[in-house]
Amino acid sequence: MSATSNPYRSFRFPPETINQAVWLYHCFSFSLREVELILAAWGAVASYETIGAWSLRFRRAYAKTLKQRRPRPGDRWSLDEVFIRIRGKLHYLWRAIDQHGNVIDVLVQSRRNTKAARRFFCKLLKGLCYVPRVIMTDKFGSYGAAKREILPSVEHRQSRSLNNRCEVSHQPTRRCERHMKRFKSARQFLATHSPIHNHFQLRRHRLSASKYQAAESRLCYVARGHRCCLGKLM
Repeated sequence: MSATSNPYRSFRFPPETINQAVWLYHCFSFSLREVELILAAWGAVASYETIGAWSLRFRRAYAKTLKQRRPRPGDRWSLDEVFIRIRGKLHYLWRAIDQHGNVIDVLVQSRRNTKAARRFFCKLLKGLCYVPRVIMTDKFGSYGAAKREILPSVEHRQSRSLNNRCEVSHQPTRRCERHMKRFKSARQFLATHSPIHNHFQLRRHRLSASKYQAAESRLCYVARGHRCCLGKLM
């Protein structure tokens, strides 16, 4: 978005309220009706339909800005895929994270084969000026076939346990899936949920006690409604 345009023009609610609603919906496993109750407790009366419209309008811009401003991912990538159902049909959510647990990207596809793995690799490398040093996957053969074609010089480690960190990274998605009682239209939701959710997750194992407490205090400051980090990114 350009610096001169105002994306919140014509909305009767202030930008801080809209940002808080989108943040709550994507950072926690809240339903739209639960976000409606939280906003009402803070004095902002907005229906869950309105909150859903805010999410559809702004979430892609938030996720895009967060992705552009994130630090360069690490050089050790873990890849994994998990099945999900969208409108009752089987799909696969492909996910890649670096050694620090930061989500690099996700991709929803209807197939789980070499072509799908190749497409996922291309999406991961798009816009990056480097290739990873190591990729870690389970023993699914399509990863090896796609890697030999696209990243022939990169070390590939295959094991059932090496990509446990990536498997754990699926948990927020699973919580959302259970809370929503299966996804009805999840492709764009998942593409935006991961960057926003990942941005606000504190890496406790990487922070000292003092730094963790300071970061936690900043997030609590956001939650009280005084400001919104997402709004500052716009």
